[in-house]
Amino acid sequence: MTAPQEQKLKVTGPVVVTANRLGDGAVIYRAREGGWSVKLDEAVVVTTAPAATELLKAAIADDISAVGAYAAPVQLGENGRVEPGNLREIIRQAGPTFALPDTSGANHVCV
Repeated sequence: MTAPQEQKLKVTGPVVVTANRLGDGAVIYRAREGGWSVKLDEAVVVTTAPAATELLKAAIADDISAVGAYAAPVQLGENGRVEPGNLREIIRQAGPTFALPDTSGANHVCV
């Protein structure tokens, strides 16, 4: 199996690099300053395979903060706003598709 940073990327439109934050699993995006952001509109958007590969390599090297980095398609909406480019990314940005159990109530027991 080839490591993600060694795979040849096919970029056919704008993409961002996304991953999950290691501490809590939140969806994060590679930001302009080289760090991570939970806001899609702060992500670096690239349109070429070499640029996406460089972003991906930097993201994968940051394995302390993020896990599972990959290039995800986006669309540029009105006024250049960055929007998810496919159903998977729409779901990831919106959160779980089912209600999570309430763990804040008095009935919660820590074991």
